[in-house]
Amino acid sequence: MSTLQLRTKVQTGARLRVAAAAALAASAIAAPAAHAVPSFAVQTGQPCQACHVGGFGPQLTPYGRNFKLGGYTTRSTNSLPFSAMAVASYLRTQKAQAAPPADGYKRNDNTAVDQVSVFVAGGLGSHLGAFVQTTYDGIGETWSWDNLDLRAVTRLDLKGTDVLLGASLNNSPTTQDVWNTLPAWGYPYTGSALAPSPAAAPILAGGLAQNTLGLTAYAWIDSKVLIEAGGYSSPDRNTLTRLGADPFSPGKIHGLAPYGRAAYQTSLANGTLEVGASAFRAEIYPARDPSAGTTDRYTDLGLDASYIKTLESGDVLTFNGRYLHETQNLAASCILDGAPDCGKVRLSDLRADASYYWRNKIGATVGVFDTFGPANDFAWAANRTLKPDSSGVMLQVDGTPFGGEGSPLGPRFNMRVGVQYTFYSTFDGAARNYDGAGAKASDNNTLRVFTWFAY
Repeated sequence: MSTLQLRTKVQTGARLRVAAAAALAASAIAAPAAHAVPSFAVQTGQPCQACHVGGFGPQLTPYGRNFKLGGYTTRSTNSLPFSAMAVASYLRTQKAQAAPPADGYKRNDNTAVDQVSVFVAGGLGSHLGAFVQTTYDGIGETWSWDNLDLRAVTRLDLKGTDVLLGASLNNSPTTQDVWNTLPAWGYPYTGSALAPSPAAAPILAGGLAQNTLGLTAYAWIDSKVLIEAGGYSSPDRNTLTRLGADPFSPGKIHGLAPYGRAAYQTSLANGTLEVGASAFRAEIYPARDPSAGTTDRYTDLGLDASYIKTLESGDVLTFNGRYLHETQNLAASCILDGAPDCGKVRLSDLRADASYYWRNKIGATVGVFDTFGPANDFAWAANRTLKPDSSGVMLQVDGTPFGGEGSPLGPRFNMRVGVQYTFYSTFDGAARNYDGAGAKASDNNTLRVFTWFAY
């Protein structure tokens, strides 16, 4: 095989992985539109503002965190555990995209129903609870299982210390977490698959969402310390296909992929501070192909912090931040693509956001993001600089008129309307000519106007 042929083969394989990563990133952005479920509000007898900042999910208050850790079991009345939601938006990029982002859509100025979801969400007695979401993807026009979190809990009194013991059966690492710092529920809380999205992202940032099944056990000690550990595996190909998930991306986990989480929460300056750490490791057969005789290995280590404070006026301040570092050893992909010496890949992801909600109804959020790492001509072959770097700022203004009370259709109805704008300073490795064809990072700047209904 000539050098040119080898290079072409490597680039083709890498481009396939980049395309898959972009699709996973897009689905990860859209997925967090999930925890605004009115069935929880009816069950607890509390307005949406009790559990959610700004009166709409998924950003949780300390009360909402305890409700989730407690297995969704808190209740004041018996009620039907069913809810539904829909998200629709208008999207415009600074420059028309090179090709339509999906079949049936234009290169720019698109309006779409992003997703419609139905939920079974509620507690069963005092020890069991569930959050089960099924979603219709309005862009791909397909149904699939979405977020799954089945809980079992019990409480112990150990010499005066309250200990909540729990277990979560879920289908995406970090979807069980209660702080809005880890990828599953991190900002932005709603997005569109029609928006341009950087190719590089840690596998923990949506790469295994709805393609895995895991069981974790946790202890929530004195409402201050969380310790959690568990493992994830891949359901078989036929099961994933029936559930509407991609059975091949990113591949089949070899054995169990261990996950660990620790967090400490305390009061500070009349607010609530959290600091934490997470760890995840997976060995994956790419596209479920074991013929290379080895696996791709991913190790993710992270630090995170959050702060929330309610002012005397009723206004709410929040901050969320995380740093995630990933080491990839793509030994199997390199062999399968004919480049056995492609080496290791390092990727870092830094994100932070701050929100201010006036009277807990009208909010403004500023988020910054920076994904970066050294050049690698195998993993990032589609980028001119061979680097994964993408960075920018996302702004959002939104309003939730019925998050407290006064909904015209009763306590089950809630809605949010908002405007997002994303600025890119770098995209897929560079600020200018990142694709070798003259494209600028700012060409991907995106305006999105959205409506979000829950019932």
